[in-house]
Amino acid sequence: MVKLTQRLGGLVLRFAAFCAALGAVIAMITSRERSSFFVLSLVAKYSDLAAFKYFVIANAIVSVYSFLVLFLPKESLLWKFVVVLDLMVTMLLTSSLSAAVAVAQVGKRGNANAGWLPICGQVPRFCDQITGALIAGLVALVLYVFLLIFSIHHVVDPFLLRKS
Repeated sequence: MVKLTQRLGGLVLRFAAFCAALGAVIAMITSRERSSFFVLSLVAKYSDLAAFKYFVIANAIVSVYSFLVLFLPKESLLWKFVVVLDLMVTMLLTSSLSAAVAVAQVGKRGNANAGWLPICGQVPRFCDQITGALIAGLVALVLYVFLLIFSIHHVVDPFLLRKS
């Protein structure tokens, strides 16, 4: 019964992480807004910034990985390798989220020292959608930290019990 509960808990965490990462991808790739000021036109879209593209690619990789691991049989020897992949996915999510948040912060507040003006006043819907994508990415990251701890516990624990 305990094994079934642990397996079910891991699957629920993985499914939630899959949904959060997929939500982050969808929110980011659909973020687009056009703003006009007299004859000047500004089109804001995620693909204009490399950090946002990296965020989309990283979360897409995490979504595919999470989906595939959901169907991995519990008897498979690949579960030992899943711990390593979970660590890599957690690091990938951390780096992509960090880069995207840094760029979003510049977009929201600007940088007076570099002469970069904030754009969120001109394209508020775009900025709100980017914020939503970043929140979904943060949720995916937190879930993957828990998954990593869960995976380490369930792969390392049986080895420690055998040596006793």
